[in-house]
Amino acid sequence: MKAFQTASSVGILAVVFALAGCGSTASSGMQSRTPNLDAQFGQAVEMAKAQQTLNPDASKNPDPVKGVDGRAAREAIERYEASFQRPPPQQNIFSIGVSGTSGGGQ
Repeated sequence: MKAFQTASSVGILAVVFALAGCGSTASSGMQSRTPNLDAQFGQAVEMAKAQQTLNPDASKNPDPVKGVDGRAAREAIERYEASFQRPPPQQNIFSIGVSGTSGGGQ
């Protein structure tokens, strides 16, 4: 029983020292291995979002969108939503481009 307590105490001490070593990097002033990457983290995503935004001030424009009237837009949305309820029938991919002739021009 005494050997088990000693072994478990040594195991607990090993875990405590390992965790203390992991936490000491921030408190000891140890620098990051990738300071340039850390300083620029997320800039690529922000740049991609900015490049894909056609008009950043679009939310400030109260004019309605030109080009599609309300009825046409509503019908398009209804057809789009109905396509998920009744998907189109599957095509037989093995018969595409296959004909009953031998291909000899007859």
